[in-house]
Amino acid sequence: MELFKNSKDFKMDVLKEVGNIGAGNAATALSQLLNKPIDMAVPKVQLLSFEEITEKVGGAEELVYAVFLRVEGEAPGNLFFILTPDAAVNLLKRVAGLEISGESELGEMELSALNEIGNILAGSYLSSLADFTSLSMYPTVPALAMDMAGAILGYGLLQFGQMGDDALLIDTTFLEGKDEIEGQFFLIPDPESFPKIFQSLGVPFDND
Repeated sequence: MELFKNSKDFKMDVLKEVGNIGAGNAATALSQLLNKPIDMAVPKVQLLSFEEITEKVGGAEELVYAVFLRVEGEAPGNLFFILTPDAAVNLLKRVAGLEISGESELGEMELSALNEIGNILAGSYLSSLADFTSLSMYPTVPALAMDMAGAILGYGLLQFGQMGDDALLIDTTFLEGKDEIEGQFFLIPDPESFPKIFQSLGVPFDND
């Protein structure tokens, strides 16, 4: 049918708009939290297979910081905000304005700030998706870990059960002057959730 001919393009247009609105909401929330202007670039949005996720963060053995949580409601799933250690340190120094001695281990205050930033991002993107779909979706309390990317994603599988085959990736870039600090936000809906999300938007769900 001609109506659905470009459903894949329409899907991506909708998801990009979710990313744009989520980034705007997150920048506003972070600005209020930190009492300073926060700039975020227009995010890059992709639909990935689950196998492609670890490749996007540098491989299964890449050491990363990850804020992860469970999405509950009508379209449940799992959500990860992933940063390299360098990006985490730069984010805390440049965006949050924290003084950090050393480049490796973060202290309790820094980890708490990183967790809160991840939580704000998660809430912003999730509320944007919920508004677009009119589905009830809300995050659980986030947890923060530093480990190899494969181990963190594997823990998510063990903790939350079977993940779906598809993931929504939103590349989030914070801007501080000419410097860019990139983090990656993955929403991995449960197997039955992606069809619900797209059907609520009037878009047939397929894997094309």
